[in-house]
Amino acid sequence: MRVALFITCVNDTLFPGTGKAVVTLLRRLGCEVEFPPAQTCCGQMHVNTGYRDEGVRLARSFLDTFAAYDAVVVPSGSCASMVREQYPKLAAGMGATRPEAFAAAHGGRSPFARAVAEVTPKVYDLSEFLVDVLGVTDVGAYFPHRVTYHPTCHSLRGLKVGDRPLRLLSNVRGLELVPLPGAEECCGFGGTFAVKNAAVSSAMCADKVGHVVATGAEVLCATDNSCLMHVGGALGRQRAGVRVMHLAEILAATEAGR
Repeated sequence: MRVALFITCVNDTLFPGTGKAVVTLLRRLGCEVEFPPAQTCCGQMHVNTGYRDEGVRLARSFLDTFAAYDAVVVPSGSCASMVREQYPKLAAGMGATRPEAFAAAHGGRSPFARAVAEVTPKVYDLSEFLVDVLGVTDVGAYFPHRVTYHPTCHSLRGLKVGDRPLRLLSNVRGLELVPLPGAEECCGFGGTFAVKNAAVSSAMCADKVGHVVATGAEVLCATDNSCLMHVGGALGRQRAGVRVMHLAEILAATEAGR
């Protein structure tokens, strides 16, 4: 199986350690992981702010870059959701929602629609790939800390990853997993939402931080570093003593000192 890592913009520029953790983890599990250097942005920011044509150009680039792979692993529920949910809508003029529908709608004439139908089913959030494709929930990790998990909106509502991250965390040796009150509530980041609606975003983040602190956890885990950056910033300003870590980093950990 040829597996590619789609690092995403936020991880590439701000959290490269997450990408390294994904590669470490997948190699430990016997996967050969490739990093296509031609990859760029998935186009989410452009499409969400009304720049559809620019978003389509980036989508074409993504599809060309990852077409040859059997699976594309994404350490971001947000970007994985963009590819799986929004690319089909772009291909069908925002009308259809299933790959079979766009191919039929375009009568097999649109190369973009055909590429979307072929590539998007091979794109997986990290937890989906581990549980559904590799069939593992125990990845051999060791992380002796008290951890709580925040299901980010795109992973929860878009990709519907369900309890896959929790199943993976529950099998990490030494880890104490504690439930997060109001876990399904948005943290308030939402990409450009945090910029356009700063007051509302800050209030939502304050609620999330209160819930996190109440758990007594040492670490807040999620599958989107953008959300962790948002909540982690507030936790840091409050000197709450809670650090944030991407799921991949915890699953890649094997030593007590990590």
